[in-house]
Amino acid sequence: MACFSFYPGKNLGAYGEGGMVVTNRADYARIVRMLRDWGAERKYHHVLKGYNYRMEGLQGAVLRVKLRRLEEWTEARRRAAATYDRLLAELGIRTPDAMPYARHVYHVYAIRSPYRSGWQDALKAKGIQTGIHYPVPVHLLPAYADLGYQRGRFPHSEQAADEVLSLPIFPEITTAQCELVASAVQMLAAVSRTA
Repeated sequence: MACFSFYPGKNLGAYGEGGMVVTNRADYARIVRMLRDWGAERKYHHVLKGYNYRMEGLQGAVLRVKLRRLEEWTEARRRAAATYDRLLAELGIRTPDAMPYARHVYHVYAIRSPYRSGWQDALKAKGIQTGIHYPVPVHLLPAYADLGYQRGRFPHSEQAADEVLSLPIFPEITTAQCELVASAVQMLAAVSRTA
């Protein structure tokens, strides 16, 4: 199975909440269909404890229209990411990895910096909005406390959670806007190196 989120901020986002599960297994598809409709196998015949996860028709209509532009938008994001890659290459900060076996679609363009908090404040002061996606590693979330994991158990995910900073990226971002953001990051990197 594979799951897709259609959260409004995603590359293919609905106007509200939505998602999709795909599978090539008929037994899995049957269970997922039941789970999304209160566990009903057919109307008023509930065989599982399920949820009300039926996507509204309006969301499907929005997605159908937006799907026609997804490839165009993806390529625009990829061009913006290539601009960032080129402009940030010599800074010694980590930028997104593009795996050779896949095509990165750049839902976010996340850099890594041990100075993230200060950088985010400085970028905001310049009118550049950033995001911190997943600031707490999963193993440290209260929902998973019963697993008993403590800080230090997964140092790589903890470091990523402390350092990741998402720069602006969207299909309509211009090269000039990418250059403005990259210039601000370049300045911050230079100041951080001398501090």
